Amino acid sequence: MPNTPVLNSTIHHTETGSGRTFVFLHGNPASSHMWRKVLPRVGPGRLLAPDLIGMGRSGKPDIPYLFDDHARHLDAWFDALEIDDVALVGHDWGGALACDWAARHPERVRGLALFEAIIKPIDSATLTPQARARAEMVRTRGEELLHTDELIRMAYTRAVQTPVAPEVLAEYLRPFPTPQARRPALAWAQQMPIDGEPAELITRIEAFDAWLAKSTDVPKLLLTFEGSPTVQGPEMAAWCAENIAGLEIVPCGQAGHHAAEDRHAEIGDAIATWADRHLL
Repeated sequence: MPNTPVLNSTIHHTETGSGRTFVFLHGNPASSHMWRKVLPRVGPGRLLAPDLIGMGRSGKPDIPYLFDDHARHLDAWFDALEIDDVALVGHDWGGALACDWAARHPERVRGLALFEAIIKPIDSATLTPQARARAEMVRTRGEELLHTDELIRMAYTRAVQTPVAPEVLAEYLRPFPTPQARRPALAWAQQMPIDGEPAELITRIEAFDAWLAKSTDVPKLLLTFEGSPTVQGPEMAAWCAENIAGLEIVPCGQAGHHAAEDRHAEIGDAIATWADRHLL
């Protein structure tokens, strides 16, 4: 499990196998641990799963943890490992980072698979009242939230169909023992692209959406779930079908937002089947 020096810090990743290369990008407040049951079903291939900067076992530099900070550290990691001809798999913010990296490095991307990912700007009118209230709370009461681990804890007790086992929850909580350590998770939550804010992130999302729409030569996969909270419901899936070139959509059953905890077998098998068809 190597730690790669990047931009005066380090990015930790897991790596198994050989052959065609996949990079699995987690979201908030996860780590490479989320892929532990998915990866064995995806091979054969070189399967890499980094921890985003400030998360998992990666370094925690004194930075704002904005989208661009994550993207710059990932760029340095991809370059340090000389990763090319790669299929990207992204969940949540990892999906947004995958789309962003692919749009800026189209010559290095072989395929793109997404689920419960942040793919387009969000109109608050499309959110449930509960989701709107949570977004407002995170943006206005962020400092208060740092004093407990509730942001992390609720992801694996409420945003899943079945709460995870205590030892799994402990692993997700482990990187965030103090208020300062929890700042990366709060920063992600505060950057949800709702009603045109943050403006610089909306611009970046619109740029990769333009690439998604025209990149007919890059096969793409969208995994969908029933009962998932807000991020990728039927309306989002319909938007993706209309606006993403070369897209295949595969339903994977009932799951919460952190779907890899609920449907790891379906996710892994769907990615493997898609890869065998398109990435040989």
